[in-house]
Amino acid sequence: MVSINGGRKRLATGVVSTLTACLALGGSALGGTANGVSDASRHAKPTIVLEHGAFADGSSWNGVVADLRADGYPVVAAANPLRGPASDAAALRTVLDHVKGPEILVGHSYGGNVISEAATDDPQVKALVYVAAFLPAPGESALELTDKYPGSTLPDALDPVTYQQSDGTTATDLYIQQDKFHHQFAADVPAGQATLMAAEQRPIAQSALTEKATTAAWKTKPTWDIVTTRDLNIPAAVQRYMAKRAHAHTTEVAASHSVAVSHPHLVADIIEQAADASTRVDMH
Repeated sequence: MVSINGGRKRLATGVVSTLTACLALGGSALGGTANGVSDASRHAKPTIVLEHGAFADGSSWNGVVADLRADGYPVVAAANPLRGPASDAAALRTVLDHVKGPEILVGHSYGGNVISEAATDDPQVKALVYVAAFLPAPGESALELTDKYPGSTLPDALDPVTYQQSDGTTATDLYIQQDKFHHQFAADVPAGQATLMAAEQRPIAQSALTEKATTAAWKTKPTWDIVTTRDLNIPAAVQRYMAKRAHAHTTEVAASHSVAVSHPHLVADIIEQAADASTRVDMH
């Protein structure tokens, strides 16, 4: 496990790393071959698929996307419906089915529930990265895991909105109260940016937090986990428990639940570590 208390300088990955890789394969930086396989195909980067969680949207990955794209990775920040793990995983699989080649699947918060199910039995998903996220085992829900250890102050910050569905039944969506959003969700994000995030947040169906997982892709796929030690949504003790159970490559950082916003370079670096490791495995 790696523990990080602040920012992290990104590693240089430009021409030097490209030349080193080519020389190691006996090829050239201009597209030589090794054993009849072109350097381009041997070094094609996997697509990074990002799944946001509750009270957020795809823009929460903006800083991470910028870093990954600068390093040559194809990236898709999927839109999470936030209706329930099974239906949300089905929606994510439509995205995965559209992507060609290997994929690294990344989930933040409740998005961890979704990637755990969506990646099951998908040979194209080479690694999983959990970012302040849930790693449920079959039969567990997000709410059950949150309450496993004390420390979450989320219940007192929620703003429930009940509405009538087309079939006449009622359902409840959950928001975070806007005046509590900065402290609860994004304490280490600048106040002005947190205010925008609060106004733009997407609600999660209350029922999604009690829906039980049916599969757990982390049991069979290489897994990385970023644990946020100042998290008021998912207590650090809960995150450590799940990471240890999954035998994940774990990095701890003194950050809020919105670590992808406050520490995008760190998150991008961990994702690239997972991508590099999966590429090396495929080459062998």
